Amino acid sequence: QVQLVQSGGGLVQPGGSLSVSCAASGSSFSIYGVDWYRSAPGKQRELVATITSDGITNYADSVKGRFTISRDNAKNTVYLQMNSLKPEDTAVYYCYADIVVAGTSLMKSYWGQGTQVTVSS
Repeated sequence: QVQLVQSGGGLVQPGGSLSVSCAASGSSFSIYGVDWYRSAPGKQRELVATITSDGITNYADSVKGRFTISRDNAKNTVYLQMNSLKPEDTAVYYCYADIVVAGTSLMKSYWGQGTQVTVSS
């Protein structure tokens, strides 16, 4: 059994910075692609950033140049560093990872529990 546990986030003023992390734990496994999504009231869920197993990254236009996704494979953790935050970045942020548990050939996708990020003065 694999779990994704998120931490970080919180409340920050416009222009500030926050980070969220997503750590995988449980059985022996391999993490492949990881995405960060966000959900805000009244808005469609948005794919914010992606990182492949090789470290190739991609970003939504709305966050490009302000957010950075990274991974530490030794710690089974993916990070989202958010700079120059705007009120419209306010949302619940979720990580989503493709994982193969050791001893199986099946890739399954897992969600983190979500982390609130609020940008407000």
